Amino acid sequence: MKKNVLQIIGSFHQGGSERQAVQLVRLLSKEGSYRVFVICLSGEGVLRAEIEQLGYSDVPEFPLVSFYDANTVQQMRRCAKFIRGNNIEIVQTHDFYTNVFGMAAGALARVPARIAAKRETGMRTAAQKFVERRAFNIAHAIVTNADAVKNYLVESGVAARKITTIYNGLDLQRLSPAETSREKILQEFGLPVDEKMRFVIIVANLRSAVKNHQMFLRAARKVKKKVKNVNFIVAGEGELIAETKALAVELGLEKDTFFTGRCSKVAELLSISDVCALSSESEGFSNSILEYMAAAKPVVATAVGGASEAIVENETGFLVAANDDQAMANRLIELLENPGKAKAMGLKGRKIVEEKFSVAAQIEKTLTLYEMLSNRKKFSKKRFGFLTQIRN
Repeated sequence: MKKNVLQIIGSFHQGGSERQAVQLVRLLSKEGSYRVFVICLSGEGVLRAEIEQLGYSDVPEFPLVSFYDANTVQQMRRCAKFIRGNNIEIVQTHDFYTNVFGMAAGALARVPARIAAKRETGMRTAAQKFVERRAFNIAHAIVTNADAVKNYLVESGVAARKITTIYNGLDLQRLSPAETSREKILQEFGLPVDEKMRFVIIVANLRSAVKNHQMFLRAARKVKKKVKNVNFIVAGEGELIAETKALAVELGLEKDTFFTGRCSKVAELLSISDVCALSSESEGFSNSILEYMAAAKPVVATAVGGASEAIVENETGFLVAANDDQAMANRLIELLENPGKAKAMGLKGRKIVEEKFSVAAQIEKTLTLYEMLSNRKKFSKKRFGFLTQIRN
């Protein structure tokens, strides 16, 4: 008889955590060993369509306003009731908010296997770190998407025995461009139709300042002074888009920088790009870097999080210090001026993705973790005060 596993997803926006969560639902559903349930904190986002295509037309929603109000307690109790009613044996969460909510609800429902996640280093306030640490205490396992994140947790006091690194998996077939005509792609995105024009792209949401698009644009200005026939593409959506466009104008890049907004055709954009960049101040393990490499493009990225676990320095790309826009500009210029080197780097990056970051490896390691948790003899039954309060 199949065991029931619950995936708790924050929302269906196109963030890295959300995309990986939706992908895991798809992989588990296809593999078939477990019966998969899905709930969310917010039903909004374009990835909702992918979940619906998998047969999840009615995803229960547990909306939160704050972790410190009566509604949160009510939603946790409601979630615990859902878990008990569906005989859930494994609860898995994917980010800060679902960690806190899902681990507490899972503990209330006495779920025998609770799996939290950590996908970034830094980014959290002291209060958030305190709350998330409580969630990790009542988790039976914590999945990190890079060894850098695992090390960060261990250094912060989380027991290493609880932590398993499962790299983000990339479905190479889903990233194959449907359109291969460069001219048509350029026309569709309103980009200059010029054979000599080269493009540097950054794919990152504009919802968080941590993606540091300012660094990318400062580097772009330096590149523009040295390299002719180069334009810059900013692919992503979010509330910071207006101020990022304003900075491009301030830097004199308004005619050279193209903002695509939300983009469902990233593969097409990558196919016409020459070099790919990521300027984050903090990361876990970037999906964008894997997508760049899968598209056989050289990468220039900040040396944060798990970037060094994907990028081989001077072989598949370059790593630079966070906020060092001069170093990023220098590396971008080097690749733009040496297309042969850039192509060789991209091809080697593609090979690494095929060997190390496949969806097959992701699902295999996930199933191994499920089996290990299911077969353990006994979990600690230690109770925490705040859970007792919620039960009452």
